[in-house]
Amino acid sequence: MTDTGMLRFHVPEPEVRPGGAPDFSNVPIPRAGSVPRPEIDVDPREIRDLAFSIIRVLNRAGEAVGPWAGLLSDEELLEGLRHMMTLRAFDARMQMAQRQGKTSFYMQHLGEEAVSCAFRKALAPGDMNFPTYRQAGLLIAGGYPMVTMMNQIYSNEADPLKGRQLPIMYSSKEHGFFSISGNLATQYIQAVGWAMASAISSDSRIAAAWIGDGSTAESDFHAALVFASTYKAPVVLNVVNNQWAISTFQGIARGGSGTFAARGLGFGIPALRVDGNDYLAVHAVAKWAIERARRNLGPTLIEHVTYRAGAHSTSDDPSAYRPKAESDAWPLGDPVIRLKNHLIRLGVWSEERHAQAEAEILDTVIAAQKQAEEHGTLHSGNKPSTRDMFEGVYEQMPPHLRRQRQQAGV
Repeated sequence: MTDTGMLRFHVPEPEVRPGGAPDFSNVPIPRAGSVPRPEIDVDPREIRDLAFSIIRVLNRAGEAVGPWAGLLSDEELLEGLRHMMTLRAFDARMQMAQRQGKTSFYMQHLGEEAVSCAFRKALAPGDMNFPTYRQAGLLIAGGYPMVTMMNQIYSNEADPLKGRQLPIMYSSKEHGFFSISGNLATQYIQAVGWAMASAISSDSRIAAAWIGDGSTAESDFHAALVFASTYKAPVVLNVVNNQWAISTFQGIARGGSGTFAARGLGFGIPALRVDGNDYLAVHAVAKWAIERARRNLGPTLIEHVTYRAGAHSTSDDPSAYRPKAESDAWPLGDPVIRLKNHLIRLGVWSEERHAQAEAEILDTVIAAQKQAEEHGTLHSGNKPSTRDMFEGVYEQMPPHLRRQRQQAGV
């Protein structure tokens, strides 16, 4: 036997660490409009290359180009811009509220607003999202009341979840938003199961699964792909690759697959990568995948290539693991600014109107915040009733819970 020496353990390293110069030279950015748009019923084997490219619509001049362009009207684009601006203003106010001690925890979407806001507008009423904690844009773009979202964040007397969930872990069946779980990746296989049940019952509703790049290392992710591909579940499998998990870079979870989208190829699932900071591209790819699911053509895996510009949460300090200027160097830019520039180029928007809209949206968010705070915050005002903790757990309350409720005097 040949002596090859001692074995060496390999640990992937990020391109740069805190104090270094940001480097995204390893992120190839194809020209906007250069990636073809396949037919809805294409054989997944014919589009394997889409798992390694990035679908883009908006070029650097703010023009919408290529075969994925032209699906949205000016009015729909203006609405999308307002949704992203609203989410950004909402985030800023709730981040400030956390720092003021009005809630215990918050997670921003800074830099990722296009992913959930654009995807939501491609869905139909009744479709169900199984989200992570960074898809509040699904609710904002779906018309869910901001006051109700804030009540949940504050865990006050009007919290629709009665204080049972961590702040920002919303839930609304009526708005197609399955309860968020802090146990990451569990929602992925649940989405596939829900989609299978929809097909079994001959329904018309599809599911959308959401996961971050770090959580794809969980076994639930792979189990979901097995079931989705085997049973051709009507589900869209979204991976939001924002480059960082809590404090580890994407290479730790990605392994040697090259891209997260490539994970779908081994399961025979069509896999696409999209510019997650391009509202038009996200919407177009979502429409393509959703139509494929509705036609009983099975699942699609979408990797949204974006960047988490802020901290992972209010408990995180990103300067400990990445350069402070890294977000400024991200080559795909800011989703709000890119859509704004596109609308200005179309002649339906302007810098002045944008500034006015920012002020109007901020006033709306502040008004909603005041209304929510009338019901209380973390350390002031009314809280959900103690009696609520005994309700909604079982269809019929068992004797031991009944006794505990009596002992609590509620």
